[in-house]
Amino acid sequence: MESFLTSTGLVALAEIGDKTQLLSLILAARFRRPWPIIAGILVATLANHAAASGLGAWLTSLASPTTLRWVLGLSFLAMAAWMLVPDKVEVGEADRNGGRLGVFGTTLVAFFLAEMGDKTQVATVLLAANYPPLWQVVAGTTVGMLLANVPVVALGSRFAERLPLRAARLVAAAVFLALGLWAAIAGVA
Repeated sequence: MESFLTSTGLVALAEIGDKTQLLSLILAARFRRPWPIIAGILVATLANHAAASGLGAWLTSLASPTTLRWVLGLSFLAMAAWMLVPDKVEVGEADRNGGRLGVFGTTLVAFFLAEMGDKTQVATVLLAANYPPLWQVVAGTTVGMLLANVPVVALGSRFAERLPLRAARLVAAAVFLALGLWAAIAGVA
């Protein structure tokens, strides 16, 4: 039970203000269908954190910490640039069904990819290495992720009309830029 509770608490705290929390807000504002978004977050987190727990130690042994930090920093800088590119669909015309993938599928893919290299994914790797059994770590990190994101989805879908998505995109780009620069500077030091 200690594994579950520790994993839940650490990830819930680490997720506050994280890029995936901003992604939750953007998905809620765009689609305004909280249940498929929450289900997508749940499945994406389970898959991502199970993979992180199972393969994390092996992946970190492939490269030096310095190399991993540079790769992460460059990835954040690329994400910052990508966040500046607006969606092709205007906000007022957004497909409330999520296009070809649907709301659930869009959330699943976006959330899974956003979690790659994220601090909560790294925390999951570290927790799995230190706290058996593995299933409690995966369950705990997933519950922590939901504790941090479900309220954002619920509020985001209720107040979607009032959310300035352009400003959210700019803030997200600034966050990714700052993280990329921080990783690059820390990599040099």
